[in-house]
Amino acid sequence: QVQLVESGGGSVQAGGSLRLSCLATGFTYADVGCMAWFRQAPGKDREGVASIDSYGSTSYSDSVKGRFTISQDSAKNTLYLQMNSLKPEDTATYYCAADRLDAGRTCRRGWGSYYYGMDYRGRGTVVTISS
Repeated sequence: QVQLVESGGGSVQAGGSLRLSCLATGFTYADVGCMAWFRQAPGKDREGVASIDSYGSTSYSDSVKGRFTISQDSAKNTLYLQMNSLKPEDTATYYCAADRLDAGRTCRRGWGSYYYGMDYRGRGTVVTISS
């Protein structure tokens, strides 16, 4: 069964750090061309946060650039999001998603708005940042 399962969410104070994980089962990250993290804050649209393609190229939204780092461990079939210098506005449910290689070896243009079009999507993990 194909699944993406996020973990690592929690509650921390502003300025703290969290590392989110996304374990893939039923497929391997070697079979995907684009992997990404999205988030949705209460009352807001889901937005792309960070992506990494099959070449290892990364992309970040302006709101997290310099604070978040996306990476993957092929041996563990896990995607990560290291989040540092967290702010209250980072509070959201975080989702991981992936596109198969037949969609291309890179993330599509405008990937940050394409969550529902991606081939595999997780159910999310909640991150709460207090001031």
